[in-house]
Amino acid sequence: MPRKTDGMLIELQPGPKKGDDGKPLLYARPAKGLKRTIHHIDELCAKYRGMLRGDMERHFDTFIDVIRQYLADGYRIETPLGTFAPKVKLLGEHTDPAKVRGIDVKFCGIEFTPSKAFVKEVERRQKGFRVSDEPVGNEQMHDPQTMETALRNSMRNGYITIGRFQVFSKLKYNSAKRYLDRLCQGDDAPYYRYREGRTWHYAPRKK
Repeated sequence: MPRKTDGMLIELQPGPKKGDDGKPLLYARPAKGLKRTIHHIDELCAKYRGMLRGDMERHFDTFIDVIRQYLADGYRIETPLGTFAPKVKLLGEHTDPAKVRGIDVKFCGIEFTPSKAFVKEVERRQKGFRVSDEPVGNEQMHDPQTMETALRNSMRNGYITIGRFQVFSKLKYNSAKRYLDRLCQGDDAPYYRYREGRTWHYAPRKK
């Protein structure tokens, strides 16, 4: 069967709950690395929508300049994209409204709620989903051959760094460090580690 080449690229990750087989239940999210900037959108608008280069960026700059004071004053801003609203938080524990003062409240950012029309427009252009080939969670850590290949490819000048090992093992930083640290434990450990500046170096022990 030919592999699907369109639709949203997603990746699977293990969640905190476990299924009947004892393994973590998976959840899906858009694949990491998918990003477009306002500059890219501006280029598309200039090429296909008859706008001048820089127009879209200027429109957004103007939009931010106009609404920022409204949001700072507590207004909700309704747009075709959705609604922007300030978020606030009450500091400490209070039970008496009369004792709450302005200094007891903290601004916590801006909340965006997409409009139904905007969500429907995006959904209407949806072409299904493609599952990424990226490993699920850290399952590759339990494949000795994959890890051995990653160690070999990470070796430079006689040592491995956590950053390089991350690239070839596709592990997150803490998992990569934990794996390398385990290789240095025990009297018969195949590796030892030493620090240069802020960087840990992992080198194979001479047999």
